[in-house]
Amino acid sequence: MGRGKAWTCLESDKSYVDLVLRQRIADRPPGAEITLRRFWKTVHIKEEEDGLLITLDHRNLKTPSGTKLVLPKDRRLLALLIANEWENQDEILKQHALPLTSLASRAIDGMQDPKIRPGVIDALMDYLETDTICYPEEKPESLVKLQHQYWDPLFNLMKKNYGVELALAEGFSPAKQPEETVKVLRGVVEDMDHWELAAFERAVYASKSFVIALAVCKGHLTAHEASEAAHVEVRDQIRRWGEVEDTHDVDYQDIRRALGSVACILVKA
Repeated sequence: MGRGKAWTCLESDKSYVDLVLRQRIADRPPGAEITLRRFWKTVHIKEEEDGLLITLDHRNLKTPSGTKLVLPKDRRLLALLIANEWENQDEILKQHALPLTSLASRAIDGMQDPKIRPGVIDALMDYLETDTICYPEEKPESLVKLQHQYWDPLFNLMKKNYGVELALAEGFSPAKQPEETVKVLRGVVEDMDHWELAAFERAVYASKSFVIALAVCKGHLTAHEASEAAHVEVRDQIRRWGEVEDTHDVDYQDIRRALGSVACILVKA
């Protein structure tokens, strides 16, 4: 959720929140972050005919575009988790602590829009050409072993479930996938509903892998397993040279948080 606009989320408080943010922008020093303090006391889940809504002080939570954040009735767990994100906000609101809210907003605002959806799919298909697992290294042996452990099952999965064999990069040449492979996998992505497509987009960007993202979105990998598969090269570097504090560990937890939100938004319960 973008800074500023993200917090225009309450129907009756909209003008108030906009006013607060405009004043913060006017008063802040150049380059300073915009912050907003918690301005609600209670968080509830409300069921209506069209779905489940999250309310802050009984006012509907909205997406950055101003649309009510309505969740399908078969995603009660998601509603509970989003409500929990807002309940657990402390005095100062932290955007990074709202991963499911932002993902649900992306699904509602972006993936249902026929003007946005095709461009999103085009961008995601580009990742098939640069997929991490299609660029394996031949040394050192420790890295090759990890690649076989985490990536070989993914190649097998693609062949078994979708009937495609992924081309690997050779030398300095990119991993150019056959047209039929691209066609088959594009069809899989185009068939995703807006919830799954939003989840897939986040998973691709987090893991830098079309294949890992597809595997986690289709339930073949857990968020933890997907994080491990996406972290193969860095893990080997850490084993050989040690961990860079506040870099390797933070990046890994960012991936886990992103992929965890992907797994949660896809659960129907």
